[in-house]
Amino acid sequence: MYEAYYGLKDRPFQLTPNPQWFFASKLHKRALAYLQYGLSQGEGFIVITGDVGTGKTTIANQLLAKLDPHQIIARQIVTSKLNPDDLLRMICSVFQLQVKEHNKATYLEAISAYLQALAQQKKRALLLVDEAQNLPLESIEELRMLSNFQLAGKPLLQSFLLGQNELNAVIQSPHMEQFRQRIIASSNLSALSVEDCQAYIEYRIQAAGGPAALLDNACFAMIHQFSSGIPRKINNLMDRVLLYGFLEEIKTFTPHDVQQVIQEISGEVANHSSVPDQSTTVAIEPVTSKPLTSEPTVNPYHAMMAELSGLLDNSLQHKIRMAQQLDDLLNQQQQQVLRQGQTTQITTEEDPKR
Repeated sequence: MYEAYYGLKDRPFQLTPNPQWFFASKLHKRALAYLQYGLSQGEGFIVITGDVGTGKTTIANQLLAKLDPHQIIARQIVTSKLNPDDLLRMICSVFQLQVKEHNKATYLEAISAYLQALAQQKKRALLLVDEAQNLPLESIEELRMLSNFQLAGKPLLQSFLLGQNELNAVIQSPHMEQFRQRIIASSNLSALSVEDCQAYIEYRIQAAGGPAALLDNACFAMIHQFSSGIPRKINNLMDRVLLYGFLEEIKTFTPHDVQQVIQEISGEVANHSSVPDQSTTVAIEPVTSKPLTSEPTVNPYHAMMAELSGLLDNSLQHKIRMAQQLDDLLNQQQQQVLRQGQTTQITTEEDPKR
């Protein structure tokens, strides 16, 4: 909706990872370098971990986009809590292998035959396992067993594991010693710094065809604080900021504008938690004796309802402005169609032979 208003060719902060808009911070460059190094080795495991929204899947997609399909056959799976047999069945599925019977022995036979056929064609297979923290220990051990498939001393399957930080605890389990010995490189993605946050936002806006100086420099520290430097949270906030700017007809954003959007997001149901924020410090005033007065006490329920009413009114105003914008666009298109129809009618009357 706001793309035309800001001269953008696409939404710069959409949640779906876009390999063409990959922003390489220092940490992301290091993680991508590990992946590429591991790929060049052709063996072992590469493990990339990080918090939700730090860009693990984006890095994986960036790697896949640069692979030569004539040399490496890469497939990606997103795991849930798959047991070893289900994991093998999933691997057969993503590599499009046909099996006669659905049991572990048949799955292993099909995978082994496929990997050997690739090796004879001077190709090899690459398996990217996303959300790997969901795998039980037995399934990760099954992946290690698959790495034992070899031909002429060369491994036939290489696996990259991408997962949230919980994956680190899984790998550090005492029962995972053999798997740890197969890890040739690992990296942990953390949040962006304030400087990287600003560079990320400006890069995304420019990649979408917009002006780099769309936000006042003072806005970026505020955005970083609210998002904790997590790219996915930055995307969520910035998408709303641009929509707010379109509705309010803002060309350059100030910290006040960003704060307005943050307050709106913070007041929405999706961002409410039933668990109190333990990080919030509450100042407790010392108890002092005060004379009784006849002043009425404030009902906290009424105060809460008044605050909620204000938030709803604010949200409703934005929706009304959005509806007005859409109505104006529809009226413009209708007037254009009518003008084209009138022009066609006049032309027909002037030339009866048509």
